[in-house]
Amino acid sequence: MILNTGARTDTVQYFSKWLLKRFKEGFVYTRNPLFPNKVIKYELTPEKIDAVLFCSKNYRPILPRLHEITDQYRTYFHYTVTAYGKEIEPGVPSIDESIKTLIELSELVGRQRVAWRYDPVLLTEKYTIEKHFETFEYMAEKLAPYIDRCIFSFVEMYRRLENNMPELIPMTEADKERLAEGLGRIARKYAVRIQTCGTNGDYSRYGIHSSGCATLEILGAANHCTFREIKHKGLREGCHCIESRDIGAYDTCLNGCKYCYANKNHQKAIENFQYCNPDSPILLGEIKDTDIIIPGNQKSLLKSDPNQISLFE
Repeated sequence: MILNTGARTDTVQYFSKWLLKRFKEGFVYTRNPLFPNKVIKYELTPEKIDAVLFCSKNYRPILPRLHEITDQYRTYFHYTVTAYGKEIEPGVPSIDESIKTLIELSELVGRQRVAWRYDPVLLTEKYTIEKHFETFEYMAEKLAPYIDRCIFSFVEMYRRLENNMPELIPMTEADKERLAEGLGRIARKYAVRIQTCGTNGDYSRYGIHSSGCATLEILGAANHCTFREIKHKGLREGCHCIESRDIGAYDTCLNGCKYCYANKNHQKAIENFQYCNPDSPILLGEIKDTDIIIPGNQKSLLKSDPNQISLFE
């Protein structure tokens, strides 16, 4: 089973103590977002978890104790660093602070386990195509020696985003082509492997790969292991990622990013945050008497190979 810690909230930035305690105690509960009275229990042991997938905009809070996880588990880290300032990402550190932390993370876990996410790519009067090229090159030059790859996607125009970001300029196909060409060109300049995420367009002519951002191939190469060949549909249209089990909770992230899909609104996240107990086995609130606890499906995806040397032996 692939464990995901950061799809529903920025667990690393805001709930590091909770996350580390869950690994120490060896289990975690997560509430089903569609059926709140159903709670899934996952065992957090190296025998049950094939790999731990992280995604965050600030790894600083967990860096001093990250070894408590990396010493025992296969891991892969997505680090989102975009061009945007506090008016769009109010809870996210500055670009230079993020670059510094990413480099420290890479030095701790190895560049083969770190992916730089430059997404979503969106346009406003301030964040023009030229501004993206300027900022992306500034980052790429500094991050190239410390990352496995760069992943980007174009913003999806869903209804909530239209309300949260009235300043957003709709992106045309011509805009996407121009952005893809420029990002691909800059990535080549600094020898950065670049790929899309959840995007249907084919930009291979610009040196941009379309493979998923969390595939078994990527996880296997990063951790020197082999996974079984498994047919899957991806997580959404245009996605090629392997299915993972998320242990976070929606409406709990305090980053306040205007383009966020995981929070209904920032105020809701602030209200929920007070119910996050670092000692609770579940991220938001507590287990109730009326909850139905179900063991999670934790079937291994690893390929059984007697000649394969474990990363931890």
